Amino acid sequence: MNLSDFDYFLPPELIAQEPASPRDRSRLMVLDRKSGKIFHDRFSNFPGHLRPGDTVVLNDTKVRPVRLQGQKESGGKVEVLLVRRRDGDSSNPDPFPSAGEETGEWDCLIQNAGKLRPPAVLLFPEEVRGEVLERTANGFWVLRLRGQKGLEGALSRIGYPPLPPYIRRRGREDLRERDWDRYQTVYARAPGAIAAPTAGLHFTKEVLDNIRLREARISFLTLHVGVGTFLPVKAERVENHRLEAEAFDLSAETAAAVNEARGSGGRVVAVGTTVVRTLEYLSDESGQVKPSNGKTGLFILPGYKFKAVDAMITNFHLPRSTLLMLVCAFAGREEILAAYGEAVKERYRFYSYGDAMLITSGMPLIA
Repeated sequence: MNLSDFDYFLPPELIAQEPASPRDRSRLMVLDRKSGKIFHDRFSNFPGHLRPGDTVVLNDTKVRPVRLQGQKESGGKVEVLLVRRRDGDSSNPDPFPSAGEETGEWDCLIQNAGKLRPPAVLLFPEEVRGEVLERTANGFWVLRLRGQKGLEGALSRIGYPPLPPYIRRRGREDLRERDWDRYQTVYARAPGAIAAPTAGLHFTKEVLDNIRLREARISFLTLHVGVGTFLPVKAERVENHRLEAEAFDLSAETAAAVNEARGSGGRVVAVGTTVVRTLEYLSDESGQVKPSNGKTGLFILPGYKFKAVDAMITNFHLPRSTLLMLVCAFAGREEILAAYGEAVKERYRFYSYGDAMLITSGMPLIA
């Protein structure tokens, strides 16, 4: 398959710059992946599409303040995204420093790097200082940070939500607190992500309560969203792309809930592509999953046979992205591109702060 097979036209004004308010007022496109039929709804009505015995699986990773605004010694502005620790505990995926640390080394991405050359120095607020050590073969910068009074507290105060580049207000001090609230799911628990699992941003306490009222179960797993989720595909033959592995944790309780749903005729409804990848990575041929933790770089393309997931909630994704490729694998490339064309026509909002899509089988069940 060619990269151009996953392209589509999107008017720039449909790229959401602000989240829906309240969260569950976002729109919901429901796509029946068997018939290709489309139904338009609001996310607040999502519980009405569930059946008793379904299990809804959510990713409870928590986003860290890993985007830093600084400047070169020359005065030029730079923006740094801390991707992962290089000198920490390799079993701990959290990119953030632990309490008491005054220095550390990170793989990072640097925007506005320009003619940056090691050993360049970057300056950040609160006397945090960075030394650029090298450029790695896979395109990351190696940055050593030092804080005069400890890094953890300083980065917590000066770090910004790692909003994606198409949200143009990144770095606005007056909106930092609001974006920290909205670029985080209401059920975020396990710190370690450098981007939000955005399909979960639509959920409110009321939606979660209404899911339970439908006699459906809510379960959680953790996949710490890393660069593997959002780095662009550069290989023209998409099969040649390699997805960077990301850390996951699937508990015995959630594994049991998934297996029970499948064994009793219920559906496993994955909230987001991160949940889909984790469950599919851990499933056997019958769709049964076992509790485990580790890392997965599972790259799902059209032709993949899904074993564990029956339905999914997802946002509308960037052209040519691995996320779009996974969704095309789940519902069919032509069907998804047609649905995206319908979304453009109906003026849906796209990407991280945009609207949602439920891909399921059978027509809506709302009474």
